[in-house]
Amino acid sequence: MDEGESPLPTDRHQCRKPIMPLTLATHGAHHIPAALPEIAVATIEAALAALPTDRAGQRLASLPALVDMLHPSGAIGRHPAAHLGETAKAVRAIFFDKSEATNWALGWHQDRTIAVQQRIDTPGFGPWTIKSGIQHVAPPQSLLDRMLTLRIHLDPVDADNAPLLIAPGSHRHGRVRESDVAALVPTCGTHACLAQRGDIWLYATPILHASDAATNPRHRRVLQLDYSADPLPGGLQWLGM
Repeated sequence: MDEGESPLPTDRHQCRKPIMPLTLATHGAHHIPAALPEIAVATIEAALAALPTDRAGQRLASLPALVDMLHPSGAIGRHPAAHLGETAKAVRAIFFDKSEATNWALGWHQDRTIAVQQRIDTPGFGPWTIKSGIQHVAPPQSLLDRMLTLRIHLDPVDADNAPLLIAPGSHRHGRVRESDVAALVPTCGTHACLAQRGDIWLYATPILHASDAATNPRHRRVLQLDYSADPLPGGLQWLGM
């Protein structure tokens, strides 16, 4: 067993198949229909308009045009702040634009790294990687367990346009060994995160998730944001937005 990884608990009821609707407290995920008004969605589109359209996912170093919206009292930030408190801040952003030209699939996995401003070797943090020129590091699992991720949908996502798939309740298992993922997903069940333009899906950052290739591909633009209310130790600084 690798350091920091936990064996699957014997009480599989932690991952009981969900009854709709999903809740953040029980299942680790929550759908917020019509979370953003059209004017806010249009502002996000404008902020992302200059990005290349031929890449599957793009890690963003900053979103200056959206600072007010990302604030805990803003149109976006108020949703994670309702669960994390007023010190919650956006600490990483990735823009996904799945289309006929960039129609990928991603297997079941957990998000295990955070983005920071610079590398400062700190006990409990590692290994280090550089993604899109940005320093990333794997933090202690306890830090990830306190984080939330939200996905802002700029396009409708139905069953054949590659919705995010999640395994409800899987966030309660901590760091899941890759060899255990295949057994845990059917135990938890799977849920397709369908959405309309302006919807938000909010979920626990460590939840197991995946994405199939679209069977009827068209634009499926999503701005994904990680939020945390925790400071980092040892001089480390969140990348932030």
